[in-house]
Amino acid sequence: MAEHTIRARYTDQTIRVYQAYGVEIARPALKAGRFVPPFKIGRMTWIKPSFNWMMYRSRYGTKPGQEVVLGIDVTREGFAWALEHAASSRFNPVSHGSPEEWRRLVEEMPVRIQWDPERNFRLGLVGDLRTIQIGLSGEAVERYVNQWIVRIEDVTPLARQIAATVARGEIPEELPDRLEATYPLDPELTRRVCHE
Repeated sequence: MAEHTIRARYTDQTIRVYQAYGVEIARPALKAGRFVPPFKIGRMTWIKPSFNWMMYRSRYGTKPGQEVVLGIDVTREGFAWALEHAASSRFNPVSHGSPEEWRRLVEEMPVRIQWDPERNFRLGLVGDLRTIQIGLSGEAVERYVNQWIVRIEDVTPLARQIAATVARGEIPEELPDRLEATYPLDPELTRRVCHE
């Protein structure tokens, strides 16, 4: 059975998530320290605590529209709010009493949770480990943009450096996933969130 564990780089106050955007969205966000137009607050936006999964998704920041990889520190309170107001993208009898209850949650909750196979720095699969993606919509996006973000950092140079080192068949000296640890959740939230 696949292991569903949130691993992230975090402090007592913040947790780091990653997103990748084109220059037209990323540069204004870096300058403002928050997302501003042309970022569309009315669209769902996905945040990922796993650096390696972001590398897999963006191909080290080389996919069109994902050329700038951002490390975004958000408040742990905001992250907790997102998890508490989330519905899984798939029905699971452990978390939901019935398919009808699950569908109701999907309609009502502004946050979507999806679990994907975790990746290593070479973008290969990591056993049965799953990593979380969190989709924010509606009120959740507004809170993310206006309340939760503490800092935005451009980590594209590091992504490209890792890609170049991997291409040479070497192990990068700096690997952000080494700073990621199991994120603490209370038992009830673990039951609701860490299943697929």
